[in-house]
Amino acid sequence: MGHYAFFSLFPLLLVLVTILGFVLQGDPSAQKSVENSVLGQFPVIGSQIKLHALSGHVAALAIGIVTSLYGGLGVTNAAQNAFDRVWAVPFKARPNFLYSRLRGLGLLVVLGVLFVISTGVSGLLAGFGGPLLKVGEIVVSFAVNCALYLAAFRFLTAATVKTRCLYVGVIVAALFWTLLQIGGGLYIEHVYKKESGTYSQFALVIALIVWLHLGAQMTLYAAEINTVIARRLWPRSLFGLPASQADKETYTALAKVEERHEIEQVDVHFHR
Repeated sequence: MGHYAFFSLFPLLLVLVTILGFVLQGDPSAQKSVENSVLGQFPVIGSQIKLHALSGHVAALAIGIVTSLYGGLGVTNAAQNAFDRVWAVPFKARPNFLYSRLRGLGLLVVLGVLFVISTGVSGLLAGFGGPLLKVGEIVVSFAVNCALYLAAFRFLTAATVKTRCLYVGVIVAALFWTLLQIGGGLYIEHVYKKESGTYSQFALVIALIVWLHLGAQMTLYAAEINTVIARRLWPRSLFGLPASQADKETYTALAKVEERHEIEQVDVHFHR
């Protein structure tokens, strides 16, 4: 997930701010809200992107948008595979090639809508100042992150998993992502801006890789929390043979993941 995010996040942000830049022409306040809200969600690279970042011939722009969206689907496909693994979804129950990409495209559209809503809320907060503005930005960021993760978990998790089983992980992931955004902002403020030249570019790349890796890792931890709570997979044995009922259910589910056809049935037995 971190690998695909590294190569697709920047092009997707370019596409998003380009579209918003054309839509918000002649409205400087709305454009400023985009820079504070949408790009503020990505403190490590947000400052490097400006509205109308992509320009040129319409055909070239369309090709760039399609290519960026195709790259963005790499993140959604990787996330779907990871969530299916976490929830031990058998291969025969997973979506096919076309449906999985349609789900990923739907998620990207929803995320774009969420960022537009975030822009509007950020514009309303612009009338305040001082500590109240900072607190409001953090609250809005956390709310947007909750909506983002709820959409991601719902779109990319198997339909057999009920939505109510996802809420705990959504809150955990959104909280950690908000902390990562704050930490990324501090990094930019105290480290990156003080450097110049080649070192600053290396610092940017390294920070982005670490930031995305931590975000992907915590996303999977949040999905695993949902699985453990929803299926009551505790307590587990830390050492030795699988002894508890939770151990047996976990090993059984992992074995049944390999079912690849409707006529195939994997049975698991435990012998002492």
